[in-house]
Amino acid sequence: MDALRDPALKPIAAKVEAGERLSFEEGLHLFKTRDLNGLMRLANLQKERLHGDKVYFVHSMRLEFTNICYVGCTFCAFAAHKGEARAWDYSPAEVVQEVGRRYLPGITELHMSSGHHPNHPWEYYLDMVRGLRAAYPELQVKAFTAAEIKHLSRIARRPTLEVLRELQAAGLAAMPGGGAEIFAERVRRQVAKNKVKSDEWLQIHSEAHSLGMRTNATMLYGHIETLEERLDHMHRLRELQDDSLARFGGGFHAFIPLAFQPLGNTLAQNLGKTDYTTGLDDLRNLAVARIYLDNFPHIKGYWVMIGSELTQVSLDWGVSDIDGTIQEEHIAHAAGATSPMKLSEEGLIRMIQRAGRLPVLRDAYYNELAQFPGVGSSAAD
Repeated sequence: MDALRDPALKPIAAKVEAGERLSFEEGLHLFKTRDLNGLMRLANLQKERLHGDKVYFVHSMRLEFTNICYVGCTFCAFAAHKGEARAWDYSPAEVVQEVGRRYLPGITELHMSSGHHPNHPWEYYLDMVRGLRAAYPELQVKAFTAAEIKHLSRIARRPTLEVLRELQAAGLAAMPGGGAEIFAERVRRQVAKNKVKSDEWLQIHSEAHSLGMRTNATMLYGHIETLEERLDHMHRLRELQDDSLARFGGGFHAFIPLAFQPLGNTLAQNLGKTDYTTGLDDLRNLAVARIYLDNFPHIKGYWVMIGSELTQVSLDWGVSDIDGTIQEEHIAHAAGATSPMKLSEEGLIRMIQRAGRLPVLRDAYYNELAQFPGVGSSAAD
């Protein structure tokens, strides 16, 4: 790659162009280089090698069936205790009713992640999934983070693999990637000490892959973690993906960096932090992920966390997926996310087209449902 301003990027660029894997030290240099234009071009090269100009989105619905949670993660502004005025807790029948209230034609994915409720029995969760599949057989239910699966294994008094197997039999299609936060134990003790341990999170996703279930992976960044700890997080995911692909023929669909939101949570208050992650930090994080996670099909620019405008820019920084329509999102917005609660399918299509890319409507399995060729641009773009 010509015209790199950082001489140390040249051997890295040569490896990327040759399709060779980067070392940990090379990945760390991507986080530290000041040649942002060169980093962008490398990430875009990697993305276009995989997907050309395609950028994926899904017509989806987000539903949090309860915000009651006992875990006490310090970065969270979503959780409530039983009896609080702002708490909600839907029964399985009410979950089906809520889906009906928000339903729009064409929705294919229902994404559910919620609090760790201290009292619901195991059958509550099975009844919820069964009820959704019976009422909306066309919806692909993507639900229960690895942290929730660990919680359910305690309730059910079953191993996590058996919990996954029973949920899958009830109709669970895929798992979201939440609960990963940062794998480094130093950080985890401060931000999520009562949540699933890092090794358990990785094990549960491996078990899901063994059942043929495809999952996502997240990383919460922009709080107390170091750059080395961000890359260590990606490195452990890359190793697990290698293993899942070799043993089960599939694994993670997408990696989703989640920018820390600094309002209404004790972590931000203790740090005296009121500022959001910067646009350059968000873009760099996405680009490094695209280059380093060479075995992940997709890097997702999650518009809820970084806003639709920066998400559009990120399509030149290695991003091949921007999530979906969502309908209503509460977890990030409780912590201060300034993005809309939802976006229309037409708005997502325009966002992608005006970045010079090809919008592709997908489902939860990344099956392509439709493409929307560009319609030209105007001065207002």
